[in-house]
Amino acid sequence: MSMTQSQLRTNEAALIKSVCGGEREAFYELVRPYERMIYATAISVVKNPADAEEVCQEAVLKAFSNLSSFRAESKFSTWLVQIAYNEARMKLRKARPHLYESIDDQQQNDEGDFWPKDYADWRPIPSELLEQNEIRQAVQDAINSLSPSYREVLVLRDVQHLSIKETSTILGISEPNVKTRLHRARLLLRDGLAPGIDGCWIKGQPYRKARAW
Repeated sequence: MSMTQSQLRTNEAALIKSVCGGEREAFYELVRPYERMIYATAISVVKNPADAEEVCQEAVLKAFSNLSSFRAESKFSTWLVQIAYNEARMKLRKARPHLYESIDDQQQNDEGDFWPKDYADWRPIPSELLEQNEIRQAVQDAINSLSPSYREVLVLRDVQHLSIKETSTILGISEPNVKTRLHRARLLLRDGLAPGIDGCWIKGQPYRKARAW
């Protein structure tokens, strides 16, 4: 039986107190529920499994070292994911500074206009199709093709299902900007997937790369 949010936060508060009191083993129990979330955040930024693993390790170590500074002003998971996000950005800056500069440039243009390729309705992909490796890979490729500012907000909101407020805290941007980026990210994702969704996928036919974006 899953815990309510209130019970979860009470349990986490007890674990944090235990860790800060010297019970280091309790830290793994505290972090374990968010391992996938941390990794998904890291790889959405660095786009490399090896780098993402390294970011996760660094983030967990930093969280452990700074646990006593956690003041519960936000959820523990939000604080933890924010550390992972900052670590990933730092790694990207060190490894590919020219790429990092281009990311910053994109973030400054969030108020600009964006026009989708068309005005077709965005139809959700049937869940049974997502179970097919080919379709799942196509969706992942489409997400990876997004620019960092759009990919990150899409992963946090639509993959990890974080709230607007949590996403805003992690990315360090305003809530209206989160909504704007998310809307554009979904439109871009739709444009990338539209050939398959409008054609062979919906009809249950095999996906053909010739029709890809």
